[in-house]
Amino acid sequence: MNIKIMRATETWQQAGAYYVRIQAMAKQYNITLREEFDEHDTPDTKYIVLLDGDFPVATCRLYELPETDNPVPSMMFGRIVVLPEYQKRGLGRLLVTEAEKWAKELGCRMAVLDSRETAVGFYEKLGYTAYRDKIVKGWTFTCIHMEKYLN
Repeated sequence: MNIKIMRATETWQQAGAYYVRIQAMAKQYNITLREEFDEHDTPDTKYIVLLDGDFPVATCRLYELPETDNPVPSMMFGRIVVLPEYQKRGLGRLLVTEAEKWAKELGCRMAVLDSRETAVGFYEKLGYTAYRDKIVKGWTFTCIHMEKYLN
């Protein structure tokens, strides 16, 4: 495994993020493209793509939250996906760590995400606090709101 981190800002790079999401989420959970790709997927959206050689194997989407949503500059992390055959190899941790680094570089002081119940423990190990009273109902999954101050 030869993992490289790519900050996908160009269309051809973002295609790698879309590929991972279609393979690991849309196909696996029967999510339509309309459900998987929403108003936060724009040409200006930031994505991290992990590559094994030149092949996209994991991704994370980042976008800044409006100041009205949070009292401190915050970045939403979403669509954090690792291809099934690459799971349990530390790539999820690498994605989140790189997303936090990029968010800090952009002036954000808080990372926000909505996690499926099955992944809450993973994010708690990375320092995120779960707000179990803040349930987010999505198209496919019910999620729990989580936050972490970035130092």
